[in-house]
Amino acid sequence: MTNPLDRGKFRERLQSRELTVGTFLGLGSPLAAEVAAAAGVDWVLVDCEHGAAGDDVVSPTVIAASAYGVPALVRVESADRIRIGRALDAGAAGIMIPRVTGLDEAREAIAHFFYPPRGDRGVATYNRANQWGADLAALDGAVHACAIVQIETRGALDAVTDIAALDGVDLVFVGPLDLSYALGCPRQYDHPDFLAALDAVVAAASAAGIPAGILAPDAESAARHIDRGFRFIALSSDSVLLSTAIRSNLDIVRGPRP
Repeated sequence: MTNPLDRGKFRERLQSRELTVGTFLGLGSPLAAEVAAAAGVDWVLVDCEHGAAGDDVVSPTVIAASAYGVPALVRVESADRIRIGRALDAGAAGIMIPRVTGLDEAREAIAHFFYPPRGDRGVATYNRANQWGADLAALDGAVHACAIVQIETRGALDAVTDIAALDGVDLVFVGPLDLSYALGCPRQYDHPDFLAALDAVVAAASAAGIPAGILAPDAESAARHIDRGFRFIALSSDSVLLSTAIRSNLDIVRGPRP
């Protein structure tokens, strides 16, 4: 029987520091997830922070992506226990935690990934993560979902070495826009302070034996980030990729004829 649960396979890929490339899903559409999965991405991420998705979109997206063997990750809107827990119960292969401001906040968020006594995740069996009560391995301490902490505030950057080394953290991820604003160089991605911050994140991840990730607006930016040492690349988002493709084709159609 096929199973929509990732069962920690993607977490193992992160631990091996294999290069993975996926995209953010901001449209709130499981069909968009299926299109991306069919196109060959390594993962998709449902964006509940800035995108149109809510809790109701996570479950069908897990199903749609898993039909192609692609894990579905979720960026929760906040690090609240209930937000993380609901996404995990729906079968998400990993959770991205936004707007972390320091080590204590990261440690508190990571506790929400684990059942007692290690953490404070709510215990229930009638959900996809426990296969509707048929598989209770997760309740016995097995960890299947990866934990991704965003480095996009000054506080998180200052504590990135300790955050990356925190037990339970599988990936540190740069949000370039927020981080550039936090550093006082908005959208200046070639600014020395911004580039130094990227190097600090990669170094912290390397020291902790985990990968570093970043959002790249296009393939050229992605290539530069890979050369810099990033191993988890978010290639734009469904909405931006769609918009870019439409505008590019319109320019061609409306342009001068040869």
